[in-house]
Amino acid sequence: MLLVHIPRMTNRLGYTLNVMFRHLLKMDFEITTDVDSFESFDGPRLCYGPHKVGDAFFVRSSDLLFHTTIEDQSPRCFDYEGTAALFPVHNAASDFPFDIFASVFFCLSRYEEYLPHISDQHGRYPAAASLAYREGFLRKAVVDRWAMMLADRLRQRYPSLVVPSRWFDVEDTVDIDAAYCYKHKGLVRTLTGMGRDFMSIQNRGELRKRWRVILGKDPDPFDSFDYILDVHSRLPGISLTFFPLMADYNVYDKPISYQNSEFRQLLQHLGDYAKIGLHGSYASFDNPELVGIERERLSSLLHRQTVRNRYHFLRLQLPRSYDVLIDNGILHDYTMGYAEEPGFRAGTGTPYPFFDLESDCETALTVHPFAAMDSTFYYYQKLSTEEAETVYRELTDELKAVGGTLSLLWHNQSLCEDFGWKGWRGVYERVLTYANEARKKV
Repeated sequence: MLLVHIPRMTNRLGYTLNVMFRHLLKMDFEITTDVDSFESFDGPRLCYGPHKVGDAFFVRSSDLLFHTTIEDQSPRCFDYEGTAALFPVHNAASDFPFDIFASVFFCLSRYEEYLPHISDQHGRYPAAASLAYREGFLRKAVVDRWAMMLADRLRQRYPSLVVPSRWFDVEDTVDIDAAYCYKHKGLVRTLTGMGRDFMSIQNRGELRKRWRVILGKDPDPFDSFDYILDVHSRLPGISLTFFPLMADYNVYDKPISYQNSEFRQLLQHLGDYAKIGLHGSYASFDNPELVGIERERLSSLLHRQTVRNRYHFLRLQLPRSYDVLIDNGILHDYTMGYAEEPGFRAGTGTPYPFFDLESDCETALTVHPFAAMDSTFYYYQKLSTEEAETVYRELTDELKAVGGTLSLLWHNQSLCEDFGWKGWRGVYERVLTYANEARKKV
C-alpha cells in the first residue's frame, strides 16, 4: 500500500488522487494529513504539497488542487522526457519538475471548457481552442502517460510496491442517426424524397434505387447491421454498443420513428448481441427535458433501463449536458471527443468519473472518451481511406503503449459502401482487426 501525505484535503485533490491511483493504476493507497504518522510509516510513501516531508517521494504542488473556485488558467506546456507536461514547479527536491496531479485534473475536468471561449455553430467547444491542440499533444494520451511515469518512478524508489499492469482494450461504438435510408420514412418524407430525386437529373438513378428498396427488391443502403454483427462475431472480446436516435423529426434529428415496428424489432435484435445506449438528440441540447423523454422511449422498447448515452452531433456543454444525464439516471457517457479532430479531448483513453467544477464534486457519471470518429476523417478532414487508416493505427499504437482503452465511433450509414463511403467497410474491418491483434498481444 502507498501512503500519501497532503497538507489538507479538498474535493479536487481527493478526486485526483482517487482517479490516479484507483482508476488509472489500480493501486491500494491511503491519505493522511498527519506528519508524524506519515514519517513513522514503514512502507512506500508519497508527499504532495508545497514542502517535502522527510525522505519520501515528493511531488511539489501548484495551487490548482487546493482551490475551490474556477479561475483563469493558462498552464505553461513544456516537454519532459518526450511527453508534454503542464504546471511546471521550481523545486530541486521535487521528483518531478511539474505538478503531475494538477495536470491530470486540468485535463480530466476539462477545466478550460468552463472558461470563456467561442463555441462553434453547433454550440460545441472547438478542438482548435484546446491547449492540447495548440501545443500539439491532442493525439497523445498524456494522462495515461503521466500515470505510467509516476508508477515507474515509485517502483524505482520502492521496489516492493505492487503496481498492476495496465491492459489495452477496445470499445467499438456505432451511432444510428437513421437506421434506414429509404424504408420506413413515412408517407410525407418518402414523397418529398421522391420528388427531390425526380426534379434532379443527377438523382434520377436515386429514384429507381429508392423504389427498388421500398418494394423489397434491394436491401436498404443504411441497413449495415448484420454486417457489423458478422464482423464482431469474428473478433470476440471487442465490446460493441449501438446508440440509436429516439428523437422527434427536426432539422438535425432525422431518425426512423421510434414507433415503427421494424425499427423497434431491429433494436431489440441488436440488444441481444450488443449494448444499447441513447443517442441524445440535437434538440435536447436546447431542451434538456427531451433527454428524459427519449430515454424512456428506448427503455420501454428494450424493457430495461437505459444507462448509456452519446449526444447527437457531439453537442456537449460542461457541466450542463452531464448534469442532465445524471438527473435522468444515465451512468455512462460516450460524447467526450471532438467532431473535427481525432485524439484525446480529456488527455486519456481510459474511462473515468466526471468531476463537476461548478459544484466542486465527483459525480456518479463515468466518461468514456473516444479517440476517433469516421465522420471526422470523411467530412471534416477529407482524408482518403488509406490516410484515415494510418491515423487509426497511430491512435491504436498510442493506447496500446499506455494500456488505455481504444474507443471508436462509427455510423451505420458510413458502412454502407454507398454515397461516397465506398471502401470504408475495409477500413472498419482492418482497424478493428489491427486493434484486436494488439489487444491479444498485450
